[in-house]
Amino acid sequence: MKASGIICATVLLTACGQSTDKVPSGDPGSAPIRIVSLDYCADQYVLALAERDQILALSTESQDDYSYYKEEAVGIRQVRPRAEEVLALKPDLIVRSFGGGPRSTRLYNSAGIPVVQIGWTSDFASVRDVLTEVAKPLHAEARAEIIIADFDERIAALPDASSGQSALYMTPGGVTSGTGTLIDQMFTAAGLSNFETQPGWHDLPLERLVHDKPDVVAAAFYQSIHKTPGAWSPARHPIAQNTLESQNTIPLEGAWTACGAWYLIDAVEALADGGVAP
Repeated sequence: MKASGIICATVLLTACGQSTDKVPSGDPGSAPIRIVSLDYCADQYVLALAERDQILALSTESQDDYSYYKEEAVGIRQVRPRAEEVLALKPDLIVRSFGGGPRSTRLYNSAGIPVVQIGWTSDFASVRDVLTEVAKPLHAEARAEIIIADFDERIAALPDASSGQSALYMTPGGVTSGTGTLIDQMFTAAGLSNFETQPGWHDLPLERLVHDKPDVVAAAFYQSIHKTPGAWSPARHPIAQNTLESQNTIPLEGAWTACGAWYLIDAVEALADGGVAP
């Protein structure tokens, strides 16, 4: 089910019936009606879970290419994550991932405004958990359940067998993702193995690419943010460029992997379709 379809389905259902900050449980009596989002990752949760008339303002990046729900954000007020601008709007709930900086939650709490801090996701289980937790203070548990059901249905529909191919996650910034990450689980779900065997995030393994190549290059953000490598990016190196041009390259929209949320399934399906040897 596409993003717009999920939102439509959740509207119908509603009509019918890594941080240390805690996600507020929310007022059990009524849903917030003046929600402000401080960054583009938070925007996606707000747009997916809240009614449009509950959204007071989104981030200034809410309509950028790497915003998954950019079309749904059209026409909604934007605000910079500056305390004086946010407080002037008099929100009754703030949602953030990184916007406003690490001290912003304490600042807004001191002003009597609850803050939903979106947690870190490192695997599919945490994707479900974070979505469920964010939905509570928005009184949007039913919408979260629909999104999770769609996510699980699409995961279950993927081919069971591994293709035996390796995949390298590659960005214009010259960064790749190794084992123990959400990108690594994305590869596994798509039937691919991760070319980068070191855990965590790293620069592209240029020395290894001299003599060893992945079967698939998962190229993210090349059509959106950072369209071209920076002057000092490892992705500008001739070895990286040759890898990008000579291997089976599957373009991934930047919005699919920018925030590590449920819509990563779009990238998984693209890899599963394009990574299978003919």
